[in-house]
Amino acid sequence: MLTGKQKRFLRSQAHHLDPVFQVGKNGTNDHLIRHIVEAIEKRELMKITVLNTCLEDKNEIGAELAKQSGAELVQVIGKVVVLYKESKDNKQIQLP
Repeated sequence: MLTGKQKRFLRSQAHHLDPVFQVGKNGTNDHLIRHIVEAIEKRELMKITVLNTCLEDKNEIGAELAKQSGAELVQVIGKVVVLYKESKDNKQIQLP
């Protein structure tokens, strides 16, 4: 579980990142989750965009993606979900 200070730090680090994945009208699926798990191991911090065609609520999608990928939900702002998961092999971010 991330503290408020850690979340603020991660939000500042994620500000300049571009979204890596998009969730469309089909919502989340196992294929998307598998790719997120692989990518977040290399990056630790990532943005995911929820497209306007998606019928589900963006907050529910953010919580579901975090739960299924084993990551922490840092923020849902607008149509962007920010996830963080500490990497086992590629540790790049030092949390305060």
